[in-house]
Amino acid sequence: MFAWAPLPDHMAHMGALEFSKALLQEAQVAVSPGVGFGEYGEGFVRLALVENEHRIRQAVRQLERATK
Repeated sequence: MFAWAPLPDHMAHMGALEFSKALLQEAQVAVSPGVGFGEYGEGFVRLALVENEHRIRQAVRQLERATK
Protein backbone atom coordinates (compact mmCIF):
# COMPACT_ATOMS: atom_id res chain seq x y z
CA MET A 1 0.00 0.00 0.00
CA PHE A 2 2.98 2.32 0.63
CA ALA A 3 6.38 2.61 -0.97
CA TRP A 4 9.45 4.38 0.39
CA ALA A 5 11.66 6.10 -2.15
CA PRO A 6 14.97 7.88 -1.66
CA LEU A 7 15.31 11.45 -2.87
CA PRO A 8 17.18 11.67 -6.18
CA ASP A 9 20.89 12.28 -5.55
CA HIS A 10 20.84 15.62 -7.33
CA MET A 11 17.94 16.82 -5.17
CA ALA A 12 18.90 15.30 -1.81
CA HIS A 13 20.26 18.64 -0.60
CA MET A 14 16.66 19.89 -0.39
CA GLY A 15 15.70 17.50 2.36
CA ALA A 16 12.53 15.44 2.45
CA LEU A 17 10.17 18.25 3.46
CA GLU A 18 11.26 20.76 0.80
CA PHE A 19 11.42 18.01 -1.82
CA SER A 20 7.84 16.99 -0.99
CA LYS A 21 6.67 20.59 -1.29
CA ALA A 22 8.42 20.92 -4.65
CA LEU A 23 6.74 17.76 -5.97
CA LEU A 24 3.34 19.07 -4.96
CA GLN A 25 4.02 22.39 -6.68
CA GLU A 26 5.78 21.14 -9.83
CA ALA A 27 4.32 17.67 -10.40
CA GLN A 28 0.96 18.05 -8.65
CA VAL A 29 1.74 14.83 -6.79
CA ALA A 30 1.48 14.62 -3.00
CA VAL A 31 3.98 12.48 -1.10
CA SER A 32 4.77 12.30 2.60
CA PRO A 33 8.22 13.47 3.65
CA GLY A 34 10.00 10.66 5.41
CA VAL A 35 11.21 12.93 8.19
CA GLY A 36 7.62 13.03 9.41
CA PHE A 37 8.03 9.38 10.41
CA GLY A 38 11.15 9.90 12.48
CA GLU A 39 14.78 10.94 12.16
CA TYR A 40 15.71 7.97 9.96
CA GLY A 41 13.11 9.00 7.40
CA GLU A 42 15.13 12.02 6.27
CA GLY A 43 16.18 11.57 2.66
CA PHE A 44 13.09 9.55 1.77
CA VAL A 45 9.48 10.12 0.79
CA ARG A 46 6.53 7.80 1.26
CA LEU A 47 4.18 7.21 -1.64
CA ALA A 48 0.67 5.86 -1.12
CA LEU A 49 -0.32 3.43 -3.85
CA VAL A 50 -4.05 3.83 -3.33
CA GLU A 51 -5.18 5.10 -6.73
CA ASN A 52 -6.08 3.01 -9.75
CA GLU A 53 -3.33 1.92 -12.14
CA HIS A 54 -4.03 4.70 -14.64
CA ARG A 55 -3.64 7.44 -12.00
CA ILE A 56 -0.48 5.85 -10.57
CA ARG A 57 1.09 5.74 -14.05
CA GLN A 58 0.12 9.37 -14.59
CA ALA A 59 1.71 10.35 -11.27
CA VAL A 60 4.91 8.48 -12.16
CA ARG A 61 5.17 10.38 -15.46
CA GLN A 62 4.68 13.68 -13.66
CA LEU A 63 7.29 12.73 -11.05
CA GLU A 64 9.78 11.78 -13.75
CA ARG A 65 9.37 15.17 -15.42
CA ALA A 66 9.69 17.11 -12.18
CA THR A 67 12.80 15.30 -10.95
CA LYS A 68 14.97 15.48 -14.06
